[in-house]
Amino acid sequence: MNFKLILNIAIHLLRARLKQSIVAAAGVTFGISMFVTLLGFMNGLNDLLDNLMLNRTAHVRLYNEIKPTEQQPVVLSEQFQKNTHFIRSIKPKDEGLAIYNSRAIIQNLKQDERVIDVSAKITTPVFFNSGTIEISGIINGVDVLAEDKLFQLTDYMIEGSVNNLLQNNSIMIGKGLSEKMLLTTGDIIKVTTAKGDLASLKIVGIFQIGIAEIDNTLTYTSLDTAQKILGKPTNYITDIQVKLYDISTASVVAKEFQHRFNVDTIDYETANSQFETGSSVRSIISYAVGIVLLIVAGFGIYNIMNMMIFEKMDSIAILKATGFSGQDVKWIFISLSLIIGIVGGILGLLLGLVLSTIIDSIPFETASLPTVTTYPINYNPFFYIIGITFALLTSTIAGLFPALKASKVDPVEIIRGK
Repeated sequence: MNFKLILNIAIHLLRARLKQSIVAAAGVTFGISMFVTLLGFMNGLNDLLDNLMLNRTAHVRLYNEIKPTEQQPVVLSEQFQKNTHFIRSIKPKDEGLAIYNSRAIIQNLKQDERVIDVSAKITTPVFFNSGTIEISGIINGVDVLAEDKLFQLTDYMIEGSVNNLLQNNSIMIGKGLSEKMLLTTGDIIKVTTAKGDLASLKIVGIFQIGIAEIDNTLTYTSLDTAQKILGKPTNYITDIQVKLYDISTASVVAKEFQHRFNVDTIDYETANSQFETGSSVRSIISYAVGIVLLIVAGFGIYNIMNMMIFEKMDSIAILKATGFSGQDVKWIFISLSLIIGIVGGILGLLLGLVLSTIIDSIPFETASLPTVTTYPINYNPFFYIIGITFALLTSTIAGLFPALKASKVDPVEIIRGK
């Protein structure tokens, strides 16, 4: 089989039906460009939302959960161990929220090669006083430098600086809370704890995460200030936040830490399962729409190839009469279809890249996402590889059936009919 000759004949047939070939290639180009652009945009959006979630969530969180005692006294009694127990109105065990021996745990975690860094935190509900009005909220007492390193608090600051929290009796509040209470940096905010203790803190910064629930209720202060407000000792910590080098191991590591340190743990996937579900659904939709576009382009190639074979019956008959086998004729038309697919696919990738670049440069400013300035695009090369692969696959399949039809043409019947 002379592939060079077969390719030469395919190119001549393509040039003879140039307009139809251009239309078929344009269909592939459009399908590939939309496929690449859609995947890039949807995955860029997923990355934006995932980063928004991951920036606010520890990969593994260690804490103490208030829950009933698993081993009741009647279960521990040898006299009643073999009996069936009906226990009602079990009260939660009063162990407190503090993590026992937290300093040693943090030191141990920092020596773990899988851990990027660790941030200690105190979380407590409070009331913010505005005249006679009390607004419920949450204070996070944090290790300021570690918290900024792990969760990029600086990126969300619209007034002040995170480092200002190192000052005594200082606090950072969300934009929503500042607007409710008409407060700004430099003002004093009064805080009432759950036990009724009152504290006055100076506002040194205002942040905007972009999630209304956080911006309206959450505030940050230093660990020392939070311990002072609550009247707790310097070893009082309610949460230990861990970030890992390999985020995919979070669930396994969380279970390991739970058994090792005898605390409750939760990994980021469990804590934010709704985000993961939304990302998966959006990815499935984008892939489905892109594949449908490529299949439609394949039908266009199929129709044009069928028309070309019908119009070129004389040429096919002459080829077979001069010694070309049915296999040769089949490869001529498959080559023709592949040329259309390759040219359309390459142009589609280039057009998709151009469209993605244009979208990536369009200004996108919203109060809910202060760190985003343009529409998000993901330029993952894998999307382009998938695009050109599907272009070649659909083009080959679209050209295969007409090519098989052409290979079975009987030259005697065609010539006799003429």
